[in-house]
Amino acid sequence: MRAAAPPTPGSVLRGAITSKRGTVGVAALLVAGHQGGEALVPVVIGRTIDEAVSTGSAMALLRWIAILAVLFAAFSSCYRFGARFAERAAETAAHDLRVRVSERVLDSRGGASKGRLAGELANIATSDAKRVGSVNLILPFGLAGLAGLLVSAISLLRMSVPLGLLVLLGTPPLLVLAHFIGRPLERRSGVEQERAAYASGVAADLVNGLRVLKGIGAEPRAVARYRRTSRDSLKATLRAARAKSWHDGAILALTGMFIALVALVGGRLAASGDISVGDLVAAVGLAQFLLTPFQIFGRVNAGVAQARASAARVADVLAAPPAVPGGDGKLPSEVPGALRISGLCHENLRDLTLEVAPGELLGVVAPDPAAARDLLAVLGREFDPASGAVTLDGTALSTVDPDEVRRAVLVAAHDADLFEGSLIDNVRAGGPAVERAMAAANADEVAATLPDGQDTVLTERGRSLSGGQRQRVALARALAADPPVLLVHDPTTAVDAVTEAKIAAEIAAVRRGRTTIVVTTSPALLAVTDRVVVLDGGTVSAHGRHPDLVRDNAFYRTAVLS
Repeated sequence: MRAAAPPTPGSVLRGAITSKRGTVGVAALLVAGHQGGEALVPVVIGRTIDEAVSTGSAMALLRWIAILAVLFAAFSSCYRFGARFAERAAETAAHDLRVRVSERVLDSRGGASKGRLAGELANIATSDAKRVGSVNLILPFGLAGLAGLLVSAISLLRMSVPLGLLVLLGTPPLLVLAHFIGRPLERRSGVEQERAAYASGVAADLVNGLRVLKGIGAEPRAVARYRRTSRDSLKATLRAARAKSWHDGAILALTGMFIALVALVGGRLAASGDISVGDLVAAVGLAQFLLTPFQIFGRVNAGVAQARASAARVADVLAAPPAVPGGDGKLPSEVPGALRISGLCHENLRDLTLEVAPGELLGVVAPDPAAARDLLAVLGREFDPASGAVTLDGTALSTVDPDEVRRAVLVAAHDADLFEGSLIDNVRAGGPAVERAMAAANADEVAATLPDGQDTVLTERGRSLSGGQRQRVALARALAADPPVLLVHDPTTAVDAVTEAKIAAEIAAVRRGRTTIVVTTSPALLAVTDRVVVLDGGTVSAHGRHPDLVRDNAFYRTAVLS
């Protein structure tokens, strides 16, 4: 079976339309009825003049007034319901794209966020998805504009062949010219969205790190960085606005000249007696009406240009290569938790070889934070190592689907986020063993200090808690999952020494018989481990019991006790 082609800007745009083709079709039909009805208004008025006003017939006048009233009621209803269908198609298509982008970003294989800030991804999933979806709003109106042009041309042909041919033959060149006029707008719209997304990403990044920035006194530099980014975004927006103004002005000038030409030809035909007075009124009215379809074409052209630029950014995310491939390897139904790392080389890790026995509580001391992060990323299969292998119970992790790996191996990162919601719901998100996990992580004491206890609603990212409280709740969530293999990274850096010692003893008790790796330099945590390995230069330089290493290894003493 051939693999599906990666998403492209064209396929994203076409998919947004075809996925809602039924709704778009109904919207186009209804809005076309509106434009066709509007085009018939001058024709009906012309017939009223010829058959009622010129003859002085009251009955004919009443009849044509009734026809005009029915026509207005019909095309106004068509517009009302057509616009609803078009709006529904646009909003649901944008929603579908948001879901697709979110699924790709959250895909266990990763890769979508590489080189992009979180705020930038959010901008793509919201603003760009909305612009792509909006093609379903403008497309029915574009088709309706064509319907209005067609009705106008047929009406003019019935009055005068030269007038009808002028509209039919003059419209295609105008549409082609409008397409080329929209090219600069498409380019500048893409840059505008890119700069706006980057500015959103920088803003989100700075807000997330606000406490750190205040702590180190880096607020002025952070403000200066955002100001530069914001100015770049503003310049791109202004360039796009100038391009849109030039585009709209050029389209308006072209359509104005064309309409003037139609009115001029119609006037000469009336003066020569080739058409009646009513036909002249109808022709002038139709010439004025033609401004509406051409304005619609201008808006459609600008909207499609912006949608194409946004579709390119959405396609970049959807087509991002995964950080790790899937796999058909299988872990045993019951995972004892025997880990083996052989000759592992990845980023800051160099020829790392390590064995972890089933049920062992292992401490890992990595003074280099980058080496610690790389180790956790490889064990959690966020990345596959450049060389070497990691096996769990004899199965190479690189052959196992990332979702299955993460059901067996849980990585509790040092900077784990909490979610908006109650404290107990955050812990329950990990798994069912809530009460035991709360007690082991000392999170029950955190709950006791809050206004509504464990039902207290936390703010976004848990910012309503202190650093130590957030760490304890995050640790409780990890312990509640009770995975076969648990990796925790510095889970107690923000708690006091007494609480840390209590948590260390509880982790050892709760995880007894389950493989656990604690990456830390905390003496309290290392003291309860079965064994400690020391990473120096990305490889194992020493291993043994915590008391023995403190006594015999100077590097270890410096890393742990200083």
